[in-house]
Amino acid sequence: MMLKNPFVDEEFAPDLMWFIGQFDVYDREETRGVMLAGYNPDDEHDRSVLIVKYGLDLECLSYRHKYVLMSFLENKLNDPGFDFQSLFEIDEDCAGSWPRGEWYNLKDPKEFFQDIYILAKKTWKEDLQKAAREDPSTW
Repeated sequence: MMLKNPFVDEEFAPDLMWFIGQFDVYDREETRGVMLAGYNPDDEHDRSVLIVKYGLDLECLSYRHKYVLMSFLENKLNDPGFDFQSLFEIDEDCAGSWPRGEWYNLKDPKEFFQDIYILAKKTWKEDLQKAAREDPSTW
């Protein structure tokens, strides 16, 4: 068995973009862009609101997906060589944009993901506990 991607019939590959992809406002500048522009991702309070209200609003993911994502995030946070800033860099050939200039060069992108980890453990607590009681090899 394998955990399937929620959108395509393929194996689920954890990616940290699941946590920040909701902040991409490309082609939605007048709607989502306006809504998110009021939040500064470098401000601790604003960042918490952004993460809980938007970043963790992943209803398409099952409790198992969330568990796998959190394990993946934990591994990246423990990797001293992982470049968190690279996740916020948008290639010129890519259709994507962030709601504010700060997103392109966060003061501490790793701290942003540390906050995601802390807040997700609280927000997804029941889902994570449910998945922890299972054997992931059976997914």
